[in-house]
Amino acid sequence: MRRATAAVAALAVALGALTSGPGWAQAPPRNGAAAAPATRPAAKTAPAPVSPMSKPVGDDKNTPVIVDADQLENMQKEGLIVFTGHVVATQNNSTQYADRMEVYLDAKGENIVRTVSTGNVRIITKDCRVGTGLRSEYYDAEQRVLLIGNARVWRDDNVVTGDRITMYLAEDRSVVEGGKQERVKAVFYPKSQDQTDGRPAATAPPCG
Repeated sequence: MRRATAAVAALAVALGALTSGPGWAQAPPRNGAAAAPATRPAAKTAPAPVSPMSKPVGDDKNTPVIVDADQLENMQKEGLIVFTGHVVATQNNSTQYADRMEVYLDAKGENIVRTVSTGNVRIITKDCRVGTGLRSEYYDAEQRVLLIGNARVWRDDNVVTGDRITMYLAEDRSVVEGGKQERVKAVFYPKSQDQTDGRPAATAPPCG
């Protein structure tokens, strides 16, 4: 099976080819005029078609979402895109891995509302928090990740576990909930002397 590389291959070819068809919106010309006929050269100032997986660069939640997977299935009527097989999704230096990812779009099919991932779920945030669980749900408007089932989040040697963990990516904050069978557990280590005696600590390497 040929591997699909989202944004570069899958999104540029599969989704890009669909932006001219029904169910996919295109950005109007900036001057408000009607789009030029196909036989005329496109104006240099005309914006590119809007892809539901590629949003304008701006704050964290508006940076592009890039997905790499073995297979992509587009269901326009349902507003759903399904990626399967070694799925890797990145946005603003945060990365999520899974076997399957369902991407739900808004009514116009232009923006991501939420994603649902299952199978070998692992998340690495831009501040080097790592989270795992049986299932993850990501809500784009809130920059919120919900890990469900054997949820675990750690950074360095500090770790918390529970039945459900909610990660607020923009706030560097997590909420951990216990389940019927297991209470919340946490292990925190004190900072080293180099970090508490006023001297700056060594710069941490990028997240692995």
